[in-house]
Amino acid sequence: MTDVRVRFAPSPTGELHIGGARTTLFNWLFARKHGGKMVLRIDDTDKQRSSPEFLKTIFTSLNWLGLDWDEGPEVGGEYGPYFQSERLEIYHSEAQRLIKEGKAYYCFCTPEELQAEKEERRLQGLPPRYSGKCRRLSPEERKEKMAGQSFVIRILAPEEGQTIVDDLIRGPVVFENDLFDDFIIMKSDGLPTYNFASVIDDAKMEITHVIRGEEHLSNTPRQQIIARQLGYSIPRYAHVPMILAPDHTKLSKRHGATSVHEYREMGILPEALINYLALLGWSPGEDREIMSMDELIDSFSLEKVSKNPAIYDLKKLIWLNGHYLRTMELETIVLRALPFFEKDDILSEKVASYQEKERNRIIEKVVDLVRDRVKTLQEVVEASDYFFRDDFAYNPKGVEKHFRHKNAAGILDEIIKTLSQVEPFAVATIKEELEGLSRRLNVSLGQINLPVRLAVTGRTMGPDLLEIISFLGRDEVLARLKRAKQLLIQS
Repeated sequence: MTDVRVRFAPSPTGELHIGGARTTLFNWLFARKHGGKMVLRIDDTDKQRSSPEFLKTIFTSLNWLGLDWDEGPEVGGEYGPYFQSERLEIYHSEAQRLIKEGKAYYCFCTPEELQAEKEERRLQGLPPRYSGKCRRLSPEERKEKMAGQSFVIRILAPEEGQTIVDDLIRGPVVFENDLFDDFIIMKSDGLPTYNFASVIDDAKMEITHVIRGEEHLSNTPRQQIIARQLGYSIPRYAHVPMILAPDHTKLSKRHGATSVHEYREMGILPEALINYLALLGWSPGEDREIMSMDELIDSFSLEKVSKNPAIYDLKKLIWLNGHYLRTMELETIVLRALPFFEKDDILSEKVASYQEKERNRIIEKVVDLVRDRVKTLQEVVEASDYFFRDDFAYNPKGVEKHFRHKNAAGILDEIIKTLSQVEPFAVATIKEELEGLSRRLNVSLGQINLPVRLAVTGRTMGPDLLEIISFLGRDEVLARLKRAKQLLIQS
């Protein structure tokens, strides 16, 4: 295979959508599989909607996912500039070349004239395409109109025959040329159309494979027409399936998060999102759901990309994320969770004031206790709050069940006495003493442990109780038990 060069060309008019992230991933995997290069090119010609904030978010999202680029902004390369707004002279030059070669022409038709022409053709039962009347203007007429009228530049499109897109996923896709009129390549404001700029950039940057969403399939015959008129070689195209919502409609905000940034804010791990996106419309051909980046690179091929739409499944993503939370190195999870702890201001002043090493050691222990029961980094924080603060509310159903019966106060008293005398205050000895208390009071161990859990955590479920007690320490545990007893007295 020729040296592979692929590209991803987002517009900085919004955040990086998961559809765009998957397209980037497929390009990245293909390049890495074949020892090629991935180019990042920014389509920023829409100055009204483009913003530096969106551009920054795109860069941040790609870096967070680990999808680096070999050429482009912040990296450089010999085929730059990599912002389309900085390549306008190139587009103008190529448009003028086409005009000189008689392959494009100036069109002075107003929107009103074009609409009237389309309506007339419709009444005649003809396709609503442009007639091409401005291609027949004499040099004198053209010169006269250019003196006072705005214009666009149209390319001469073939009127007969077919344009065949040899798609690497879908196979040959045939388009009848009589569907296309002499379409616009340069707009009246002097900016290139998407198709014209893309073709020129792909050629100038020596892109060999264009891997993109199937919504661009309809653009491809026009791009091939442009490429042939310019005398460019045509890259190989691969159009990946759309991502649809569970109800098979277009994925939107009402179905949940749609941008990479939103998933990051939810507490999704980049490894989990990459794993999930890779399996949206692609399969390694085996019954495999958990795949590392190296495994994805090794297995990836365009031949295994489905032609059918991929169905978005948030539950599957959350499940994958939970798996990664449970299996990744604890130190890595702690580093990923720290921003969530800080954002929610969960850490007590004491813990927050510790040196980084000691603070992380404490958080590491907490995360290790809760991570088997959560599925996102945000849930890690929500499941950990009682480790760092004691101003939590008690579960109402737990209060009714464990604090409202006639023996509750007496049992709490005995628990307080027992735990105040445990030596050493460690899991094994705490377990032994609480089991002994259960036998002395002739009650089940649950009647001991459940009120303790509620008093110490405010919850009726959670990690191993003995580990929690041991971690919090005698003084903190006794203080929380006494707080719960006071609640009983007051109620």
